[in-house]
Amino acid sequence: MGVRASRSTPIRRAAVIGSGVMGAGIAAHLANAGISVLLLDVPPAALTEQESRAGLTLEDKRVRNRLAAASIAKLAGQQPPALYDLAFAQRITAGNLEDDLAKLAGVEWIVEAVVERLDVKRNVFARVETVLKPGTLITTNTSGLSVAAMSEGRSEAFRTHFAAAHFFNPPRHMKLVELVAGPDTDAAVMSRLTRICELQLGKGVVIAKDTPNFIANRIGTYGMLTTISAMKQFGLSVDEVDALTGPAMGRPKTATFRMLDLVGLDTLLHVVDNVRERSEDAIDQEAFTRPPELEALVARGWIGEKAGAGFYRKIKRPGGGSDIETLQLDTMTYAPKKNVNSPIIEASKSAKGAAGKVKALLFTDTNDRYAQFAWQSIKTVLLYVARQIGIVADTVHDVDRALVWGFNWELGPFELWDAIGLERSVQRMRAEGEDIPTWLSEWLASGNTSFYKEEGQRRFYVNREEFRLVQEEPDVISLAGLKRSGKVILGNSGASLLDLGDEVACLAFHSPNNAIGGDILTAIRQSADEVSRNWRGLVVANEGRHFCVGANLMMLLMEAQNGDFDEVDDIIRLFQDSMLLLKRLDRPVVAAPHRMTLGGGVEACLPADEIIYSAETYFGLVETGVGLIPAGGGCKEAAALAASRAGAGGDLQPHVNALFETIAMAKTSGSGYDVQRIGLMRPQDRVIIRGESRVAEAKRRVLELDQADYAPQPAGVRIRVAGREGRAVLQLAVDAMRLGGQVSEHDVRIGRKLAHVLAGGDAAPGAEVSEQYLLDLEREAFLSLCGEPLTQARMRHMLATGKPLRN
Repeated sequence: MGVRASRSTPIRRAAVIGSGVMGAGIAAHLANAGISVLLLDVPPAALTEQESRAGLTLEDKRVRNRLAAASIAKLAGQQPPALYDLAFAQRITAGNLEDDLAKLAGVEWIVEAVVERLDVKRNVFARVETVLKPGTLITTNTSGLSVAAMSEGRSEAFRTHFAAAHFFNPPRHMKLVELVAGPDTDAAVMSRLTRICELQLGKGVVIAKDTPNFIANRIGTYGMLTTISAMKQFGLSVDEVDALTGPAMGRPKTATFRMLDLVGLDTLLHVVDNVRERSEDAIDQEAFTRPPELEALVARGWIGEKAGAGFYRKIKRPGGGSDIETLQLDTMTYAPKKNVNSPIIEASKSAKGAAGKVKALLFTDTNDRYAQFAWQSIKTVLLYVARQIGIVADTVHDVDRALVWGFNWELGPFELWDAIGLERSVQRMRAEGEDIPTWLSEWLASGNTSFYKEEGQRRFYVNREEFRLVQEEPDVISLAGLKRSGKVILGNSGASLLDLGDEVACLAFHSPNNAIGGDILTAIRQSADEVSRNWRGLVVANEGRHFCVGANLMMLLMEAQNGDFDEVDDIIRLFQDSMLLLKRLDRPVVAAPHRMTLGGGVEACLPADEIIYSAETYFGLVETGVGLIPAGGGCKEAAALAASRAGAGGDLQPHVNALFETIAMAKTSGSGYDVQRIGLMRPQDRVIIRGESRVAEAKRRVLELDQADYAPQPAGVRIRVAGREGRAVLQLAVDAMRLGGQVSEHDVRIGRKLAHVLAGGDAAPGAEVSEQYLLDLEREAFLSLCGEPLTQARMRHMLATGKPLRN
């Protein structure tokens, strides 16, 4: 297993000053990228009770490094996980700012992440400068203080290498980094920071101006404030607002008030105050006035999730479980959370894509109170961001990327404006007496009707009264762009074969949730034939939200409930045969999964010669969660992995045991690196931290394999299995779990069938069996379980709730 982080000179050593939530999170992500990190904080002013009992003093190193060391220790239990692999914490060294100040001379990048106070930050920088090595990058993680003010009084050498690099929380999971130059920052320094953040850390970078709270927090906060204002205007409840401002507006499920609870109301008010006090714009000073409702909640200590109460609170039931209650702002009391529905919400849910959902919300019935609220909320934000061009950022593209990457909006504000119709919406705004920014009026008067336009693979955005090309990111291949420019070789409703160039093709799934059904299996078979005849190799990748969530469960359930098991048998045979076609293709195949890659998605990757994992890949054979076992070749590939790891004549049992546990317990990796822990990573597989490069990297590997005189795996491969004795060992483990009350009777039934398949059925211990023999065992066990009422109940429950059922 290896990692290719970047094609420019990477950072190897860094220091983070400040070991709080953000400092520790940034240190963890630098460690994720293979960087050795020195994490510094101040020495404690007093001993803990435990330190006193141990006879330690304030001069002991353990005490002086306590704050940083404690933050590193907490990373192991942090949720969501800060580290790709817990072992990466070993790349972080704890220290303190007094004893270890001189060590800063040995690093290439210093990240300041101390308390958000200008005087404290200036003091830290003054100390850092005394040991600074020429050429060292220095950045602040401020979320909105003036970069220019922070660098005042520092030397020219310091100022030219100083900038803000604002990571969003949590640093591993949030894509956005806002880079902000100071008045003297060297352009080459900004370019290098951009390359490091993008290529080495896998982040999305936008260049922001040195204004209060930069781009994303300023606009996102403004949007929350205007939503609260519109809420009062239209008399809506917290439940109603969140039903309208989440996916219906192309935004996350956290919507408005769940998001506020996660951020913390005290944190939001800090941003509000910062913009109001630092901005010279009268509109900002009025818009960023503290809402009295938020002040009242903060005064009561109801500041959100970290306090256990905010706009929502969770109440534990006496008999177990919990209920969610929602704040009633008029009485400042809580009541049970209500499900909100209406015709326009249903219309939005039924619409496809973020653009379709927003248009349905706004235009299905413009007289509807919910539609009027949505229009008021959106309109106000759109006009605000239009006025911010040239103030918080130079381009509409930077603003859009900041909100998409920093707040997880599906469409940035200007992309949203295009989606609802720029001309149409501006006409409505004018009719309602709104002032339209001059540059926008002039843009429309010149005959333009959008902020973006597309010509084949190329995309343009408005910038200073003309369209500018959206620059292609290095080492990124856009599959959507290839489709737009007609590079489709073949395809159907579930998948397409695309021309990546250099005689390499890409099989891309695009069914709902990329679930594997007959259409994708047909595309796989057609693609295998096409690639064998005319191409140098095949990449299996896509740009869906997730790579693949498994097989089409609804289709399987319907056939099973109807008792049509011949049809289920045909489907599974087709699945198995399609995976064998990929495995035995006479051209190299490289899979490049990302995010959720579950069940059948894993089975679509394992036939590949190599797998290039995105760091954020959640990989696992999870079929037992719906009462089944892997039957698209997953069990067969696991048995082959066990045999390969045991080697010729080695003890198979420990390797079979480990993979049995992974599949039986439906274990899923927490990252691409974590696939190693659950036993599904092979020696030739690799992880890349920059997910956007996975297609380009997979294509590169296809070409390298082709140039190395690729030889496919021959048919007739034999796999050594544990046999009857190995099966007995596995079944004993299942029985022990039943006796311990850890599993249900149905779990035992599933576990016994899985043991039968993984061990090779009734084969003799150490016997070598064919791939087809194991596939037949898979299919027989799968069909048997499909007929079980308890399995069908699990399938129904998963389809209805998205969660596994224990029965």
